[in-house]
Amino acid sequence: MDEVEVVVAHSERATLRVGDVFLKVDADQARTDVEIEAMALAPVPTPKVLWREPPVLAIAAVPGTALGRLGEPSTASPAAWAAAGAALRKLHDAPLPPWPGRSGRCREELAADLDGECKWLVTNGVLPADLVTRNRQVAEAALRPWTSRFTHGDLQITHVFVDGDEITGIIDWSEAGRGDALSDLATLTLGHEEHLGDVVAGYGADVDLDVIRAWWSLRSLLGVRWLVEHGFDPFAPGCEVDVLRSRM
Repeated sequence: MDEVEVVVAHSERATLRVGDVFLKVDADQARTDVEIEAMALAPVPTPKVLWREPPVLAIAAVPGTALGRLGEPSTASPAAWAAAGAALRKLHDAPLPPWPGRSGRCREELAADLDGECKWLVTNGVLPADLVTRNRQVAEAALRPWTSRFTHGDLQITHVFVDGDEITGIIDWSEAGRGDALSDLATLTLGHEEHLGDVVAGYGADVDLDVIRAWWSLRSLLGVRWLVEHGFDPFAPGCEVDVLRSRM
C-alpha cells in the first residue's frame, strides 16, 4: 500500500480507498444496512462485503474502470453503455426489495421537494428564474404514476464499472429501494445524452424518452443546493447547471 485515497468526503459520509479495499464511513447506519442487503439481492455484479464494524463498512474494489464521469466525455464503448442498460433491466425485473427506500418517494413528496428547491434557487439568486421555471415545467412529466421497480436510486456513471464491453460491478447501493425505473436510466445518462440510445438499446424495452429528460431536470433541480452545501460544483462544465440550461 502506497497511500490512502480519499474518494469522497462530506458531512454525511466518507469513502477511503486503501489498496484494493474501500472503507465507507456513514453517519446513518440505516444506509449501510440498505447497501449490504441491496448488494445481496441485486442480480447484477456488486462488490464483495469484506467486513463491517460500525460505522465502517469494508468492501472489495471491483475490477475495471468507471463508465465515465459527469462533465467529462466518456471513453467507454457504445457496447459498454448498452451493457449498463441490460444490467439495469435485470435489476428492474428482479423482485422488489422489502423496504421502500429513498428512491421510492411518492409523487406528492417529490413535487413538494421540487417546489421547495425551486423556490430556494430563485430566492437566493443561485439560478435565473426563467431557467428554474422552464425546468420545473419539464420535470412535471416525471411526476406521473409509475410501477415500482427494484432501483439503485443513485446510478451515477461513476458507480458503474466496466472492463471493455462488460459490466464488472455496480457500487454505492445505499439509496436502493423501490422506485421509478426511468429515474435510474436518467441518472445514468445525466449529462451524457449522446449515450441514451445505447443504454435504451441494451435495456431492451420501450421507454418514454420525455420522462427520462424530465428526470434530468428534476434530479438537477433537486441536487444543486445539496452539491453547493457539500463542497461540490454543479456549475462545472457538463454538470447539473449545464443540464438545466440544455432544456431551454
